[in-house]
Amino acid sequence: MTDDPGAGRAALTLLSGVARRIAAGDRLAPDTQDVLLPAVARTAAVVLDAEAASIAIHDPATDRLAFRAAAGPHGAEVIGLAIEATAGIAGYAFATGQPLAIADVAADPRFDRSVAEATGYVPRTLLATPLTDAQGTLGVLEVLDRRGGTFTMRDLDIAGALAQEAAVIVRAGMTARDASTLLHGALSALASADDPARLDDAAVDALVERVAGDLAIDPDDPTWRLADRIARLRDVDPEALELAIDWLDALLRRRGRDGFRGGSASRRP
Repeated sequence: MTDDPGAGRAALTLLSGVARRIAAGDRLAPDTQDVLLPAVARTAAVVLDAEAASIAIHDPATDRLAFRAAAGPHGAEVIGLAIEATAGIAGYAFATGQPLAIADVAADPRFDRSVAEATGYVPRTLLATPLTDAQGTLGVLEVLDRRGGTFTMRDLDIAGALAQEAAVIVRAGMTARDASTLLHGALSALASADDPARLDDAAVDALVERVAGDLAIDPDDPTWRLADRIARLRDVDPEALELAIDWLDALLRRRGRDGFRGGSASRRP
């Protein structure tokens, strides 16, 4: 980008378009991870009578596991730490998709002591289970030092159920991460244009629309396609808006009659 006023205008138009789509996407899928993931971690620590529990989420952009939630007197220090996606026992659980319980952490070759020491707490026993759903593995739930002894198969089952709940929360809260991707992609597309200063507002908004469309890769999650349409309603004439409102009212009435089917089953002709 240069100091050309035209390029600056194009950048402002692009940022406005991105902001409208992010605002719409946030309303459609608000990020509840900051509230709900710590609740899952606390539940894991209490139910499994453990000293600590933590949840790490995979960041595809960096291919690292970032610890987003923790519970217990020894859990808080891990928040903010990010490790390689294959590092330690957490990385093993994430990479393989397999839950595991370790009775003697120090003797396990997969244990990365440097990661534990970075948090100020080195566990004796550990349970790790991946956060998975139909679309893949999203992160890892770890539970440290069961007060009643070592972790059992029943503990693995309980942790697995909690990890499934955490996966639902993470998947629903991906709007914020997608928003960052949208902004980065839109700015990159504008910067790579032959002459950004010559792009008018309509051309810049079409560029943002294309980048937003690239986020809509999951046919069962129309959030970003819908967010893009809502953002573009600003430029629609009032009569067309009334038609859109009528159509949405009809869709909601149909939902009331048929009930919620979810997924692709709800989009039949």
